[in-house]
Amino acid sequence: MIDFKTLIEADKGQPARTIQILDVHNFEDWLKDQPESVRSLVTAYKFVANPKSFLILPIVNGKGAKDKAEQGDFTVVAGVKNHKSLDPWALTKLGGKLPEGKYRLKGANAKSGLFSWLIPQHGFERYKEPKNKQGPRVLLVKDEISQVDEAVRQAEATALVRDMVNTPAADMGPDKLEDIVEKLADKHDADLKVTRGDTLEKHFPMIHGVGKAAMREHAPRLIELKWGKPDAPKIAIVGKGVTFDSGGLSMKSPAGMLLMKKDMGGAAHAIALAKMIMEAGLPVHLHLLVPAVENSVDGHALRPGDILQSRKGLTVEIGNTDAEGRLILGDALTLAGEEDPELIIDFATLTGAARVALGPDLPALFCNDDEMAEGLLESGEEEDDPLWRMPLWSRYDYRLKSPIADTNNVATGSFAGCITAALFLKKFVPSDIPWAHFDTYAWRPASKPGRPKGGEALGLRASWSYLKARYTK
Repeated sequence: MIDFKTLIEADKGQPARTIQILDVHNFEDWLKDQPESVRSLVTAYKFVANPKSFLILPIVNGKGAKDKAEQGDFTVVAGVKNHKSLDPWALTKLGGKLPEGKYRLKGANAKSGLFSWLIPQHGFERYKEPKNKQGPRVLLVKDEISQVDEAVRQAEATALVRDMVNTPAADMGPDKLEDIVEKLADKHDADLKVTRGDTLEKHFPMIHGVGKAAMREHAPRLIELKWGKPDAPKIAIVGKGVTFDSGGLSMKSPAGMLLMKKDMGGAAHAIALAKMIMEAGLPVHLHLLVPAVENSVDGHALRPGDILQSRKGLTVEIGNTDAEGRLILGDALTLAGEEDPELIIDFATLTGAARVALGPDLPALFCNDDEMAEGLLESGEEEDDPLWRMPLWSRYDYRLKSPIADTNNVATGSFAGCITAALFLKKFVPSDIPWAHFDTYAWRPASKPGRPKGGEALGLRASWSYLKARYTK
């Protein structure tokens, strides 16, 4: 992974190219003050300072540069939505497309846009060397230097999610998830506990039930990390870690399996959020839980019609083995609740129904606490990491009924699939603990500036911003 810290430097007057930041409101005034040669070029290229557009203007013999620090072979004019307050994605095209070199902004404070300078310079390069790779683009900052650590933290966490989700299942099995958490535990002096294999059957029977078909090659496990002072407020972060989902005996089609390496995207989000919490030294007692399995097929595979015991004591009839993520989360959420935390947040690539309802960009947020939900939604707006709250509509509970067990893992019929999945999870969360569930896609099907096609962090920065605001007042 690129060292994001090297991409921002304190501005001490060193030579750099200038990036003039404009928006449609101050563009004409700026243009009037430019020499005729600049006005002609801007007009010829039809540049009008639309957001995320930019134009490179040549400088001949230094003419047009007002002081030595601004000297360079070219200068840049760039359009943003609002030059007075950059949005978190404002500089993505600049950070990703400009030639190698050092730059300073003029006409805007980079504070809220630092993340967008960093993240487009990251790419997933594990298996293929990119063509025409650019060297680093370095941004010089003054007053914004205090914000660099936060921008780097967000960029590193986002890149971690993307890389984990993009990695094929052969290189990102349950053992690899454990390795990643173990390295974090070592780095931050955290406690690590891993319950593996058949040991799960007694204490976490639903995790065992889903993962037992891959026991020999990819043994299931529950990965737990604890960090922070014991007397600090307790929080639990849970992530669905299905490293590949064949659907089990309720097998998916080939097309349905094509992206199932990303079914550990919830775990990637949870691990990345835990990383941010520890690196920022947030004053909490963190409990990270990652149930990690491969949903595979062999003679030991879970069958439709089987009854699973759960850690909570509820019995679950298996209506569909392809609804496995909610099973492993059920056991993990039960354990999280036993620690009596102040709040629980879980992330999961749980249902296609959420994507039908909200598309790929909007994680569905389910929350049993209005104040927590509002805080998360506001943080999503501030970070341009939007969420959409969906209802925990209890009148649909009847659709999870089973004639021979306490509940079924799937609902009858095809309606409200993401709601009934969330209602299933709700059965395993203590009613008096604020709980938020993110049904996130963790994937971007089409590229945008700074956001390439592939694994994506959706809801990560929103949840981090909420926790940071809640625990650093």
